[in-house]
Amino acid sequence: MKILIADKFEQSGRDGLNALGCEISFQPDLKDDALVEAIAKAQPDVLVVRGTKVTEPMLAAGPLKLVVRAGAGYNTIDVAAASRRGIYVANCPGKNSIAVAELAFALILALDRRVADNVIALRAGEWNKKEFSKARGLFGRTLGLVGLGKIGQEMIPRAKAFGLPIVAWSRSLTPEKAERLGVERADSPLDVARAADIVSVHVALKPDTKQMINSEFFAAMKDGAYFINTSRGDVVDQNALIEAIHSKGIRAGLDVFAIEPTSAVAEFADPIANETRVYGTHHIGASTDQAQEAIAAETVRIIKIFKETGQVPNVVNLAAHTPATHRLVVRHLDRPGVLAQVLDAIKAESINVQEMENIVFDGAEAAVARINLDKAPSTSTLTGLRNGGGNIIELDLLTLQ
Repeated sequence: MKILIADKFEQSGRDGLNALGCEISFQPDLKDDALVEAIAKAQPDVLVVRGTKVTEPMLAAGPLKLVVRAGAGYNTIDVAAASRRGIYVANCPGKNSIAVAELAFALILALDRRVADNVIALRAGEWNKKEFSKARGLFGRTLGLVGLGKIGQEMIPRAKAFGLPIVAWSRSLTPEKAERLGVERADSPLDVARAADIVSVHVALKPDTKQMINSEFFAAMKDGAYFINTSRGDVVDQNALIEAIHSKGIRAGLDVFAIEPTSAVAEFADPIANETRVYGTHHIGASTDQAQEAIAAETVRIIKIFKETGQVPNVVNLAAHTPATHRLVVRHLDRPGVLAQVLDAIKAESINVQEMENIVFDGAEAAVARINLDKAPSTSTLTGLRNGGGNIIELDLLTLQ
């Protein structure tokens, strides 16, 4: 199996892929047209990336079967184009959760103690204890979590260690789960904004979360509250955040921005970086040695399973629901050509197979095939299959709900 790694990737991961017998091309600086050309030349089965954008021309350039995002998100990959071409897209969720939670807390503490301003003053030869000894302190302040996935849940024990009560919202957060986690459940993100002294955002970027943190959200926040975003820049309406910084004294700790360079070293022109109440880092939430080693190991695991079984762990682009309306259940003798006969009959009626599995019983004498179809076969087709030579033991047609 040929693998093209077009981004930074740990040596331990490369060693693991070599141990699987994979043919590896490690070109971490590839992007844009150069990556298209590399795929066309190397003809890889698998593409591994981190922050590198994967576009439709790249997906069309070679015989790719799988794209692995060596990280938690996948918004830099054209997933729709991959799906049209039957290319799996997988990621490594949860492996950087601790690293991101650690950075979120670093930003909270830095905002409260104005750590960056302290450092800047000292480096300029200034001593200003009078100014910098003004801090609110965190103990007893309410931390609001918007999103309670793996990263959000890693925030909880850290908040408790600092004596912060927690109010949280997530679509999947039930009262029972909130009680188990030891947090107060909010009915909406706005309720989090109203209740919290510090808001930390931990949602994935999806169409329904794009700019979900908007002017209404910031209007609901307390004056002078702290706002932390280590998720994705597009989750936040950045203009609304800047307005809240000016009008409400919001202080923000940001690891992600609306406008981010595509390369690791570049000029940064986003005007929010000039706001004195903003502390920013360089989208480094997942960038600890511990997190990257864990992500590398997960990437190797995904590719190993795909190589050995054809299955893909953590795949993100399989259809949750297909157009299937009926399921044909065929109990049959495990003989050559039986299923070919069934599929030929279905094809003759221009019926499309949406999903199919064939389960073989112990001894390999009989099997059951479950075939999901986009419409029902005719009675005559079903009758013909039932009477088609004795290899079909039983045939049932079910209507899917």
